[in-house]
Amino acid sequence: QVQVVESGGGLVQPGGSLRLSCAVSGTIFSINAMGWYRQAPGKERELVARIFGGSSTEYSDSVQGRFTITTSRDGGKNTVYLQMNSLKPEDTAVYYCNIRSMDRGSPLDYWGQGTQVTVSS
Repeated sequence: QVQVVESGGGLVQPGGSLRLSCAVSGTIFSINAMGWYRQAPGKERELVARIFGGSSTEYSDSVQGRFTITTSRDGGKNTVYLQMNSLKPEDTAVYYCNIRSMDRGSPLDYWGQGTQVTVSS
């Protein structure tokens, strides 16, 4: 059974930093991408950052240069990190970890439960 568990959210002042972690357990074949999405109140879920092909990264324009996505693998378990610097109030949202695999040519998404990030003075 696949489990995706985020941690590291919280309350931070503008200009501060947070590091989110996403622990992925269970067997997932053919991982295509690992990434972070966020959803603010009243808004649609949007891509924040993702890593695919093992090293290629993609960032939304709003976080480019401030956020960094990395991954690690230890004992068969994947972890996805999101280092967030120079945080702004508009970064406030629930952040979700996403793992996308390919199942016979079709995408299969695994989501975590989300972690709240609040940027406020």
